[in-house]
Amino acid sequence: MSERIHRSSGNVFRDLGFRPAEAASLAVRSRMMLALREHIRRKGWTQAEAARVMGVTQPRISNLVQGRIDRFSVDCLIGLLQACGLQVRFTLQRARRRVA
Repeated sequence: MSERIHRSSGNVFRDLGFRPAEAASLAVRSRMMLALREHIRRKGWTQAEAARVMGVTQPRISNLVQGRIDRFSVDCLIGLLQACGLQVRFTLQRARRRVA
């Protein structure tokens, strides 16, 4: 059995076969979700405390902590980050060429 090794595109979602626009959205959302999870951990908040600070329900925070990326839009995540006092910044760069 021979395994083929493929060079990463730099976006795991693209490598998994998602269309480029969807892969980009998933990558951005996953980074924001990870930042929120890390912020909650650093603060030592329970899910209920995090929900109160962010102005959402505890089940919503549970979805966040469980990584339910399909439940969160970019706009929603920006709002949650802002509620935590975190500023969202982004950079643009030329896309890497996809190697076949």
